Amino acid sequence: MVVTAATATATATAERSNKRCTGGFVDEMRSVAMKLHSKDQSKEGEKETQGKPWPKWEPTIDGYLKFLVDSKLVYDTLDKILDKADFPEYAEFRNTGLERAGKLAKDLKWFEEQGHVIPEPVAPGLDYSVYVEELSKKDPHAFICHFYNTYFAHTAGGRMIGKKVAAKILNGKELEFYKWDGDLSQLLQNVREKLNMVAENWTRDEKNHCLQETEKSFKFNGDILHLILV
Repeated sequence: MVVTAATATATATAERSNKRCTGGFVDEMRSVAMKLHSKDQSKEGEKETQGKPWPKWEPTIDGYLKFLVDSKLVYDTLDKILDKADFPEYAEFRNTGLERAGKLAKDLKWFEEQGHVIPEPVAPGLDYSVYVEELSKKDPHAFICHFYNTYFAHTAGGRMIGKKVAAKILNGKELEFYKWDGDLSQLLQNVREKLNMVAENWTRDEKNHCLQETEKSFKFNGDILHLILV
């Protein structure tokens, strides 16, 4: 599997931008994610650089709308999974303040008001939503990996990418997608602590199984991110 430069950068920056840490299993999750970075992105990276660096991307409105629509589908799916809570630990991650679906709905409405046609979700978002929903019903340890990587990557690297895209095609407008209610650093810390608390009840094999899902999470999220260029 190819881990995209943009997705790897997003996860790296998310962890660098929030200095407080809780130790525990979250540190292991971060360590595995860092190893999926390319060597030019982090001294901890082990991957060779592949593809065009994201700062040199030339985004389009049509592609960005596809990215936003597919992202909303994934976040809607994650919210639904957490609300249903097929496994009790999922309930710990409801209403964390990191939720994005409502913010994305507002952004898509704004684009529609500007005269743009909102597309239907396409393969990257549809595929990821189906995958993560099925996974959540039978494999909570792997699902938690996707929850962590999807939300944490967006809080820093995702914002950085959004800012650059806005500067190129939206006259610098900051979308609601990149805004959080309250102190984002504290919101992230709260979720880290919940993740560590949940993982305390896992065996070593279950923790390893969670970590092994990291590359799939990077691949799915990277495919959605690349819609910006379509």
